[in-house]
Amino acid sequence: MVGLWMVAVTALVVAVAALAQARRTARQLAQVTEMYWQLKFDHGELKAKLDPPAPVPPAPRQTFVPLSSIKKP
Repeated sequence: MVGLWMVAVTALVVAVAALAQARRTARQLAQVTEMYWQLKFDHGELKAKLDPPAPVPPAPRQTFVPLSSIKKP
């Protein structure tokens, strides 16, 4: 009977240790994820500062051509 209690207590201790380790790992994962997105955001900002702005193509001129000048009388 004592052996069963020892096994139960040992299993409980192992389960609590595993839960603590899982929480620690989840917190570290959240920190790493936050740092990744912050780094990606900062990289995008720095890249936008360094890249010259793309030249804007001029807007096409619109000319009006009356139909009367196109068709032949």
